[in-house]
Amino acid sequence: MSTASVARVDVADYLALEATAETKHEFVNGEIVAMAGATLEHEAVKVGLSTALVAALAKAGRPCITLGSDTRVRIDETGLYGYPDATVVCGRPDLDRTHAPPTLLNPQVVFEVLSPSTEAYDRGAKAGHYRQRASLMEYVLVSSTERSVEVLRRDEGGWWKTGIFTGDGRVPLASLGIELALDDIYGQLEALRAAEAEGAAEG
Repeated sequence: MSTASVARVDVADYLALEATAETKHEFVNGEIVAMAGATLEHEAVKVGLSTALVAALAKAGRPCITLGSDTRVRIDETGLYGYPDATVVCGRPDLDRTHAPPTLLNPQVVFEVLSPSTEAYDRGAKAGHYRQRASLMEYVLVSSTERSVEVLRRDEGGWWKTGIFTGDGRVPLASLGIELALDDIYGQLEALRAAEAEGAAEG
C-alpha cells in the first residue's frame, strides 16, 4: 500500500486527526503518513492471506484472532502507530481505547503485503520498529507480485532469523504452531490474473 507524507506533528495531533479522518494514517517519528489505496493485486493477496490464517488457526485449535488492515497497532518502544495488512494476537487483545479507533498493543505476528512504493520501508525502518515490540514473535513480508513470503522470527536470544518460502511450499509460523500453503495465500491473486487474461483474450 503506497503512502504519502502529510506533516510533522505530535502524537496528540495525530490521534485527533485519526478520530475523524475518512482515510487511515500511520504515525512514525513525528510524521503523519496517509495510506493510499491498494492495487487489486495487493488486495487479492491480503484476502488470500487472511483467509488462510483463519482456516489454519481454526484447524489447529489455537486461541488466536486474525485482525485485518483496519486494526491500528502501537509499538510503545518507538512510538509507531501503524496499520499492518494482517495481525494475529493470541489470548486477550490488549487495547488502548483512549482514542478511536482502539489501538492494539500486543501483536504476536504482523504481516505486511509488499508494494513497490513501500517495500524498502517495510523491510527497513518499519521492520526496525516492529522488532522492538516485546510481544511480537514474527514479522512476515508477503510479495504482491510473486509467490514469495519472508518470515523474520525472534529466537531465544532476541535476535531475528529469516526464512524465505517460494513456489509450491508452505510457510511455517512457529509462534502460532501452524503452516500456511502458498497455494492458499496466492489463490486469489492467480484467480485475478486468470480473469484478466481471459478478458484480454476476449477483447
